[in-house]
Amino acid sequence: QVQLVESGGGLVPPGGSLRLSCAASGSIDSVYAMAWYRQTPGKQRELVAHITNGGTATYADSVKGRFTITRDNAKNTVYLQMNSLKPEDTAVYCCNALLRTPTLRSAKDYWGQGTQVTVSS
Repeated sequence: QVQLVESGGGLVPPGGSLRLSCAASGSIDSVYAMAWYRQTPGKQRELVAHITNGGTATYADSVKGRFTITRDNAKNTVYLQMNSLKPEDTAVYCCNALLRTPTLRSAKDYWGQGTQVTVSS
């Protein structure tokens, strides 16, 4: 059984910073790509940042230059460093991992439960 558990959300004033973490645990053979998404009520889920198992990162235009995604392959953990936060960054942030378990022939997407990030003065 695989779990993705996020942490690090909270309330921060505009211009502030937060660091999100997401650890994958359980019976895992390999973790491939990992990513952060965010969602606000009434809006479509948005891909914020994506990182391959080789460390290649891509970002949504709205967060380029402010957010940094990294990962620790030994810990099956992905991080999202968020700087210069804006009110429009307020959302539930969910992590995603494409991974393979011993019982699966092919990789499958797994999701965390989400963590709230609120940017407000």
